[in-house]
Amino acid sequence: MLTKFETKSNRVKGLSFHSKRPWILASLHSGVIQLWDYRMGTLIDRFDEHDGPVRGVHFHKSQPLFVSGGDDYKIKVWNYKLHRCLFTLLGHLDYIRTVQFHHEYPWIVSASDDQTIRIWNWQSRTCISVLTGHNHYVMCASFHPKEDLVVSASLDQTVRVWDIGALRKKTVSPADDIMRLSQMNSDLFGGVDAVVKYVLEGHDRGVNWASFHPTLPLIVSGADDRQVKLWRMNDTKAWEVDTLRGHMNNVSCVMFHAKQDIIVSNSEDKSIRVWDVTKRTGIQTFRREHDRFWILASHPDMNLLAAGHDSGMIVFKLERERPAFSVSGDTILYAKERFLRCFEFSTQKELPGIPIRRPGSATLNQGPRTLSYSPTENAVLICSDVDGGSYELYIVPKESFGRGDAAAEAKRGQGGSAVFIARNRFAVLDKSTNQVVTKSLKNDAVKKSPLPIATDAIFYAGTGNLLCRAEDRVVIFDLQQRIVLGELQAPFVKYVVWSNDMETVALLSKHTIVIASKKLVHQCTLHETIRVKSGAWDENGVFIYTTLNHIKYCLPNGDSGIIRTLDVPVYVTKVSGNTIFCLDRDGKNKALVIDATEYIFKLSLTRKRYDNVMNMIRGSQLVGQAIIAYLQQKGFPEVALHFVKDERTRFNLALESGNIQTAVASAKEIDEKDHWYRLGVEALRQGNAGIVEYAYQRTKNFERLSFLYLITGNMEKLSKMLRIAEVKNDVMGQFHNALYLGDVRERVKILENAGHLPLAYITASVHGLHDVAERLATELGDDVPTLPKGKVPSLLIPPAPVLCGGDWPLLNVTRGIFDGGLENIGRGVADGEEEDVEADWVEELDIADVENIENGDIAAVLEDGDVPEENEEGGWELEDLELPPEEITPRASVSRFTAFVAPTPGMPVSQIWIQRSSLAAEHAASGNFDTAMRLLNRQLGIKNFAPLRNMFLDLHAGSHSFLRALTSAPVISVAVERGWNESASPNVRGPPALIFDLAQLEEKLKLGYKATSSGKFTEALRLFLGILHTLPLIVVETRKEVDDVKDLIRIGREYVLGLKMELRRREMKNEPVRQQELAAYFTHCNLQTVHLRLALLNAMTVSFKAKNLATAANFARRLLETNPVIENQAKTARQVLQAAERSMVDAAELNYDFRNPFVVCGATYVPIYRGSKQALCPYCGSHFVPAQEGQLCNVCELAVVGADASGLLCSPSQIR
Repeated sequence: MLTKFETKSNRVKGLSFHSKRPWILASLHSGVIQLWDYRMGTLIDRFDEHDGPVRGVHFHKSQPLFVSGGDDYKIKVWNYKLHRCLFTLLGHLDYIRTVQFHHEYPWIVSASDDQTIRIWNWQSRTCISVLTGHNHYVMCASFHPKEDLVVSASLDQTVRVWDIGALRKKTVSPADDIMRLSQMNSDLFGGVDAVVKYVLEGHDRGVNWASFHPTLPLIVSGADDRQVKLWRMNDTKAWEVDTLRGHMNNVSCVMFHAKQDIIVSNSEDKSIRVWDVTKRTGIQTFRREHDRFWILASHPDMNLLAAGHDSGMIVFKLERERPAFSVSGDTILYAKERFLRCFEFSTQKELPGIPIRRPGSATLNQGPRTLSYSPTENAVLICSDVDGGSYELYIVPKESFGRGDAAAEAKRGQGGSAVFIARNRFAVLDKSTNQVVTKSLKNDAVKKSPLPIATDAIFYAGTGNLLCRAEDRVVIFDLQQRIVLGELQAPFVKYVVWSNDMETVALLSKHTIVIASKKLVHQCTLHETIRVKSGAWDENGVFIYTTLNHIKYCLPNGDSGIIRTLDVPVYVTKVSGNTIFCLDRDGKNKALVIDATEYIFKLSLTRKRYDNVMNMIRGSQLVGQAIIAYLQQKGFPEVALHFVKDERTRFNLALESGNIQTAVASAKEIDEKDHWYRLGVEALRQGNAGIVEYAYQRTKNFERLSFLYLITGNMEKLSKMLRIAEVKNDVMGQFHNALYLGDVRERVKILENAGHLPLAYITASVHGLHDVAERLATELGDDVPTLPKGKVPSLLIPPAPVLCGGDWPLLNVTRGIFDGGLENIGRGVADGEEEDVEADWVEELDIADVENIENGDIAAVLEDGDVPEENEEGGWELEDLELPPEEITPRASVSRFTAFVAPTPGMPVSQIWIQRSSLAAEHAASGNFDTAMRLLNRQLGIKNFAPLRNMFLDLHAGSHSFLRALTSAPVISVAVERGWNESASPNVRGPPALIFDLAQLEEKLKLGYKATSSGKFTEALRLFLGILHTLPLIVVETRKEVDDVKDLIRIGREYVLGLKMELRRREMKNEPVRQQELAAYFTHCNLQTVHLRLALLNAMTVSFKAKNLATAANFARRLLETNPVIENQAKTARQVLQAAERSMVDAAELNYDFRNPFVVCGATYVPIYRGSKQALCPYCGSHFVPAQEGQLCNVCELAVVGADASGLLCSPSQIR
């Protein structure tokens, strides 16, 4: 059995495959119907309107419908596109066992425990026939796939076949009035729509299932008598053909396989059995350990089966469908239907093959598995699983192909896998001795070679070399020199595909493709969610591969993409230009024509063949977001720009590539505030003050414009901004501009006009404007504010700018390969038009003179919409700065053959730190708290990050230093690296410096021990918890230090648990029994000997005072066994022992058995004795009762109890 998909759920009672999509419906005993995608392994939807178990479910063949029937006596018809139930059919009076759509008519057949079968019309939503005759529960009913028949099985021990031909004529054929009248009569007096054709009797117990053969007049049934019976029928009668015995319990379901002559049955004996119809014998049995099987379903078109059991369902195939093949030059040899066939790629002709032996074994999966071919000797090796793994060697005469002659008898031998390694030599794997036997074409052993790893399969790897596969890696082994040429870690490899020049190899696993060199040096790894099926190399070195539903490509750098989708899986054999040759599951050769433009384009980009790229951009129809995103991702936004006509996308790409002129043109087309703002930000980054100014003018962003003039030292324009703010009655704008200009009188005037006389008075007084201050004082009268005594006023004036005036100087560089040749692609703008565009926005940059406009008239100028065309830009924004002629065009002078390319910023150090690090501390140090938390969650199951917050911040701050440059420039952050020295290369970044180390924690541990010894338990608990909270963020270098970290976690856990129990005990004044228990549990924590003695003395004292003498004596004995150095402790223990020996009894019974080894639950503080179920904290390893699973660990206060975690990672040595 080849399991393709498995689910875990409630008991599955009904299953149905979708005819076209990779979906399966499962109806559960809990009342839920699940819709699964078995190819992706995901739950798509769930439907839960039924009340009680749903026993039957079925997809419609062509409509987006399915039907379900349950124990609530209801049949529901659902539309899965609308995610809802369309209607409910009521009529049955007991549980409904099965439901099924008719393949052609709008009918549903249902079987029920009310002893009837009903046929419903789902279009008219009525019951059109009731089939009565069974006298016990009807367990199943189904339509014949072609004829007007229904078969049903019942617990009355019979199988019935019903003829519904009359029903078809009545409901489908048009009827005249007389026919309708007779029809009404028959309806009134009991109709004859459906009559029993045969009653099949032979089972000794109730029959659970019966089903028709898809093409032959056969019926198969399964019953509670543990038998499967085969029945045959003709036009007049039906009879029992044979009985298949083997099941050990009730047979739940049985059906014919659609493609093979086999019967599949399942049973409550927890097994699925496969039977040969012709020989009527059991072929194979598949068992589950604990789950009874209830239902089977087969896919209408594909070789897939599904079975429902007590805890879910499985989708499986009985046999592999991949044909065994081998490609050699222009031909492919492949095995199909007991023949070895040959196909020529150039002529696309198939040559008749030679017959090969049919597997004689009576089990499944015995067909050819692999095929190896030696073209010079025309020898073929075919491997199969016959007899536990064997091979057959055929020497094919050259002239045999094309004539279909019988070949010479095959030479056979035992071996897990066999493959040609030279012209006339082949290697056979002997798994039992882990050796490879080299054999000649006469099948004689020539040499034996022991293999370097435990190998379960071998593949060809060049003349004289073998690629040996183990569970988790592959090696290339030279048989002559007996040395390993290369080794690579890889998931379980199923297929190996070599490139034509044998320089590169693709290793195909179930969900992974690993590409490596001929010496197994890793190049890239590709992960697929859907199973990988096959692959081949094209002449450009691109690997073309198929999954279940796609043909895809993989470039040498690991980039991949989809070429086209597939309806059914195919196996690629050869790629030639734009043609992919492949085999389908029926062994037919197909040639698929593909469009290779996308991957050839990407390949040319990665190989820097820019002339090819230019030709493809000019001539091909490459479009779409995927290509643009790819070009952006690979650092070619300027190339992406030539593909795009959408102005918004062009704007984004222009900003990314630093092409400020294109960005201006796009921003003008879009003309939105957000785009002008972003253009201003990028222009500011490039130091293009003219375009920054233009962008701010377009958005009327006065505040930014004023600030721009301030930092560029343009005092003239700044004073004009002050006047504009005055004209617009913008008081805050006026004040800011006066502040920027350092114009104190203007500020006093603004404050006075705004009514802020006290502020105006203070400003005038502080800045020495005594005449104004006196005038304001008289106006204020008694409300004159007092100035603080002893303060020296200072003039508030902005600093002089470092650099005054124009744009930053730009670097002139030669144009890139794409800039000249592709200048106008995608835009269609001629040089002349480009000049016009430039002229347009130069005009718009003129700024009107507002000096002579009075406040009342400004509104007319600022309203853009109603101004005549010649004054269109007559508002303040574009015409009142009277720019000098040279500043009118804010554009860098660019010669015809040079262009500015904005320098690309390097990768931030924080990003370099985390690129190859899986250590949470290094991610926290780089400031990537999110990934640090994800790593801690994945490695240690930590969910509560509140205790770690300050440590994250400290790590980040501690790994950076900060330098002040100029007063007006921002602070520069400098990364501090671990282990840096002067000889280190400036281009190689070391890991971040971390503020926490092992020595600090060892000091903290000593303090914790000291606090515990002196009885300061709260302080000790704080110290030990601090150690536990710091350890996830420790990085050490050596393996020994990793062990020290693990020891610290163990020590911290034991002390935190013990101290928490002791503090809890001290709070419980009125519970003497619980006090004794907690004191007793404390003595079972793994403590230092000095602390264990104190814990034992404490527990002994508590128990003795409570008259629990036997328990106290146990503590006294344990205390004496530690050889206490303090005489007083030993003396007290001996006295307690003497007192207890007189009366070895306990006054109160404790939940404490010192003879039975136990650990203490970290949450409930109760013992968990050896052998009991328990849950663990994935970080600190504390033990908990199962009920605490999913709760936060009470000991470390960080991780979730029972969470999945990969384990502590605190050293680069663990990764290496």
